[in-house]
Amino acid sequence: MATRKTQRRAARRPAALAFHHAMLYTRDLERALGFYRDRLGFRVVDEYPGAYARLAAPKGNGTIAIHVLEPGQWLDPKRGGMRLYFEVQPLAAFCKRLARDGVVFDQPPQRMPWGWQHAYLRDPDGHELSLFFAGPARLRPTRKPRKSER
Repeated sequence: MATRKTQRRAARRPAALAFHHAMLYTRDLERALGFYRDRLGFRVVDEYPGAYARLAAPKGNGTIAIHVLEPGQWLDPKRGGMRLYFEVQPLAAFCKRLARDGVVFDQPPQRMPWGWQHAYLRDPDGHELSLFFAGPARLRPTRKPRKSER
């Protein structure tokens, strides 16, 4: 049982946030589910038919939610300023499978100047996605490559 002293001490600590999920808006829920569930391997954990679905990532604890646009809402991901990042290994093999399934990439997997491998693509509604693998570079500070490394 907590004493008054421990309760006061706990009350003085700032609240800590935990990330829960990102919400993506779509014009067509079934099309979005076809991409995230069937192509990327997410598992539907909650669904309000025709309006909303929450999906768990195939690995880890991350979730995303997909919500159908309400009347009067609009969607313009090219100006939305958001990109979702999903780590996968082996990246190249995963991207080859997606390409065989008809997924088009803005950039196929390649090593970026900061050392991580990235592939860039868009979901059916135009939201930007990065599929990446950081490997041992994950904890290294980002640095600008020297001219000899370009």
